[in-house]
Amino acid sequence: MIRNFFVIGLLVFGSLLGNERWIYYTSDKAPVEAFSPYSLLVLDSFYHPPLKPLKKQGKILLGYISLGEVGDYRSWFKTVKDEGILLEENKNWPGSYMVDLRDTRWRERLIKKIIPQVLEKGFDGLHFDTLDDAVYLENKDPKRYAGMVDAAVQTIKEIRKNYPNIPIMLQRAYPILLKVAGDVNFALAEDALTTYDFENKKYLMQPQEVVDEQLDYLRRAQKINPKLKLYALDYWYPDQTEQVKKIYRTDRENGLIPYVATIDLHKVIPEPK
Repeated sequence: MIRNFFVIGLLVFGSLLGNERWIYYTSDKAPVEAFSPYSLLVLDSFYHPPLKPLKKQGKILLGYISLGEVGDYRSWFKTVKDEGILLEENKNWPGSYMVDLRDTRWRERLIKKIIPQVLEKGFDGLHFDTLDDAVYLENKDPKRYAGMVDAAVQTIKEIRKNYPNIPIMLQRAYPILLKVAGDVNFALAEDALTTYDFENKKYLMQPQEVVDEQLDYLRRAQKINPKLKLYALDYWYPDQTEQVKKIYRTDRENGLIPYVATIDLHKVIPEPK
């Protein structure tokens, strides 16, 4: 009975989300007009469309920052590498290396250099990715990586302390989300219903138990912070229109504000009508 009430509540809440649109886009090729339907935009902090015209339209602009990894194309990569705080390479994204979040030099660089650079470009707030790495590493080798999750939590809290008024979105990292729910404004469930098989290069539906587990984390976070808004990022074949429609519909029924993209996030893919 409790589960039935929970599902009914999600359906009612989901029906209220039908008009809100957002997008996650990490290139600079699309024209400004392509973003007209969207009220919130997550954009790469350094490769993005012109921000001024978007701000004039009243859109919320979040600049992407990878907190748990550094890609070899970022300007600070060599410095961080020379400091010896890079760990293993992400096998799904060659050239992106996990960071030892326990090293205070990384936190200091984020707060004093990287984040100011992003905000000075005209972004309203920040989108944080790859903190899942802290959970992955500490679970993989609890002795070697002891304290990684706590360091991730501390990183978020120190950023919030230094930037108390900006909107912040956290992507996945659910165990960490529960500890910082009051410090962020938006939670993003990447792979909410679908996932991408990097080895075989194809999109797959998530098992229902994975979907339920994510929803449980998100609901618990929203109980901690009732103002927390919940978003979904799913990946699928754009030409499979009916399946894409179903993904949008199910995400909304689950109480999430959805966007369905391709894995590279380099295209603006409108929701099918």
